[in-house]
Amino acid sequence: MIDAQNLVKWYGPTLAVDDLSFNIPRGQIVGFLGPNGAGKSTTLRMLTGFLPPTAGRISVDGLDVLADSQAVRAKIGYLPENTPLYPEMRIDEYLHYRGRLYRMDRYARVQRIDEVCDRCGLSVVRRRLIGQLSRGNKQRVGLAGALLHDPPVLILDEPTAGLDPNQITHVRRLIEELRGKHTILLSTHILPEVEKIADKVMIIAGGKIVAQGSPDELRSAVASDARILVEVKADAAKVSQAFGGVDGVKEVETSMRDGWCRAVVTPKDGCDTREALGGAALSSGWLIREMRHESASLEQYFIQITARQSQAGVAEDTL
Repeated sequence: MIDAQNLVKWYGPTLAVDDLSFNIPRGQIVGFLGPNGAGKSTTLRMLTGFLPPTAGRISVDGLDVLADSQAVRAKIGYLPENTPLYPEMRIDEYLHYRGRLYRMDRYARVQRIDEVCDRCGLSVVRRRLIGQLSRGNKQRVGLAGALLHDPPVLILDEPTAGLDPNQITHVRRLIEELRGKHTILLSTHILPEVEKIADKVMIIAGGKIVAQGSPDELRSAVASDARILVEVKADAAKVSQAFGGVDGVKEVETSMRDGWCRAVVTPKDGCDTREALGGAALSSGWLIREMRHESASLEQYFIQITARQSQAGVAEDTL
């Protein structure tokens, strides 16, 4: 559905996007992640036709973004990072204006405005001036505008910026409801949300894609960072000795608080040592208050891969 080949973007002497290539199949939800300044927003602007690439080619549903710009924009619902709105307009007026730009007739506009206002939680405030809205509601108006013409492709740049936790949950559910009917490219800093809803994740750093795959595939790359937390009523030195002798344990860190020892156990690759640790504690006669397995997260992978890319960039600069 979205195909980008060898995208390059220079801002004067600054290389913002460096030979970027990827393909997003129809109906997928793809999380687009990266640290600030990585080139995410620049890439999204090129995909939507708002910014021409210095080099490379982009197609959306088989249409070239530069050669068929008008047709491509009709297929895309775009929510930029900083939502451009008209503060003197009421929500209804703004959405009617957006609909006319997409050449929707009045009947279609009225029907779709009712639908998107309901979906985006704007039904109660739709007659208010946009300039009087909270930041979160302004973000909802931008999302409603992106959905208005029912495009097959949605490109959302930080759609939950400025929203409270309840609103973030609402937007996540909305995106999940759109799965399959729409191809969605989602740029966000909220990694747990991406883990829950994305079929695929792409991580960009230094203008390059440094990793891509399903959330499970990326988490498996840092599976060695999984650990087990155990709290027992015992002396820290004895706990370190007993847990350190368990087969499959790589490392044990302990700390004491109110007579309880908190042990952070790092297992060797592929080992699940919880049963053996519980057995060691029981055979020593220790009370166990807690045992919890902490699996590797997408956030850990994100930190590792972007830090590695940053170090590589520094090394290149010093050559």
